[in-house]
Parts: sequence; C-alpha cells; structure tokens
Amino acid sequence: MKSQIYNQPKYYEIAFSFADAKKQVKLFEKFINKYSKIPVKRVLDIACGPALQLREFAKHKYIATGIDSNPQMINYLRKISREEKIKISTIKANMNQFRLARKVDFAYIMMGSIMYTKNSQFFLFHLDSVANSLNTGGLYLIENLTMNWSDPKLLKSQSWTARDQGIKVKTTYKITLKNSLTQLVVQDIIMEVNDNGYTYNFIDKDELKIIFPEEFKLLVEKNNKFEFLGFFERCNVRKLKNMCADNIILLRKK
Repeated sequence: MKSQIYNQPKYYEIAFSFADAKKQVKLFEKFINKYSKIPVKRVLDIACGPALQLREFAKHKYIATGIDSNPQMINYLRKISREEKIKISTIKANMNQFRLARKVDFAYIMMGSIMYTKNSQFFLFHLDSVANSLNTGGLYLIENLTMNWSDPKLLKSQSWTARDQGIKVKTTYKITLKNSLTQLVVQDIIMEVNDNGYTYNFIDKDELKIIFPEEFKLLVEKNNKFEFLGFFERCNVRKLKNMCADNIILLRKK
C-alpha cells in the first residue's frame, strides 16, 4: 500500500492508540475458546501495522507472526519488539498473496483493513492465502468490515486527537460515496502532527470497495475453504441482531 500516513509508523501508532489491546486479546481468547476446533499456540496478524494486539499475544507467550506490505511498518515492529523484549516474526508480504513456512492456529485482521483487498477477486485471493496459512479448525477473525450504506456514521467525517511523548497527532477520517452501483467509496485520512514543535501533514486517499453482508457470505461460499460462523458484536461474543459498523466476522478453516 502506497501511503504517506502508513510510512510514519510511530505517528500512526499514536493516532490509533485508543485501541485497548489487552481487552481485545481477551475477547479473541473467548472466541477461540468457544469456536476454535484446535488449541491455539500460533497466531497471525494480517496487515499488522504496529501490531498492538500481536504484541499483547507475544507477551502471553503465543508464537506471534505479523504480515505487512510496508517495510517501514515491518522495521518499526521489529524495533519495538526488541525494546519490549518480546518475540515476533515479521513477513513483508501482500495481504492478498502470501504463504507461511508454518501454518498458524488463529489469524485476524483489524480496523477494517479487510477493505484493502480492493475488490471481490482480490478478496478471494486473500481468502486463499489465509486458508493456506491456517490449520484446519482454526479461526479467522475480521474486525470492522465496512458494509452498510444505511449507517449514518459511514459518510460522516470523524476527527480525534492523541498525544504521547510530546507528540500530538490529530487524525481526520472520511468516506465519500463514489459509485453506488459498483459499491466504490473514496477514503480520505489526514494526519496532522506536532512533534515537539515540528509540524507535519500527511494525507492518504484510497478508492475501496464495500462488500455487503450477503455478498460477503457468498464470496466465502465460493471460496469454499471456510465455514461462516456469523457476524458478531465488536466487544462481545454475541451475534449481531442488526447490522452495525462496529462488528466482528468469524470464519473457521474447513
């Protein structure tokens, strides 16, 4: 992914530091305990970025692997792992085309990054790559698939500010509908940084495809390598009663 923002891993981590990695990993373990058919020792973070959750897994002695296509992110994760004295294997690879030397027991992708599969065909390639890297009976957890035109928050600009070590990062996020027939949207992210008096602006613009819930299930069925277990609430092991922008999707490798 070509990105001004993603090329700034420290600022990126600060911007998205609101995530409670400890709480998220505990939730993932609840999903594993309820739905995995195999014990989980090896975990895979896809499009991992700074990998807050993976670092938490590593602290709990899971065998942790992170995949990302961005070399700056990979180098940052290696550096921060050494500083935190945890062991994480890193792989520079495209999320739509990768293969591991050894399969994992649990895989996940965070923060709606599944949209970066770009289109339905690449999404199928992505599922192939995950399936080839996951042991039979293991889970694939997808957080926050953007899939609902009717959610008023979808097309509303969001902005938040985070601070750490004298660095202030203001992030603005907006999705604009480009073509409802082809389900294309334009995603704009602006990151305004004040790093101890030095100011920088970073801007990303991506054209992405929204995959709707029933379309998602049909693509999983076409791929034929996963069981679809359901759409879940983002913070609980409860299935959704109505569509929500904050969600988790759970698949299990056949």
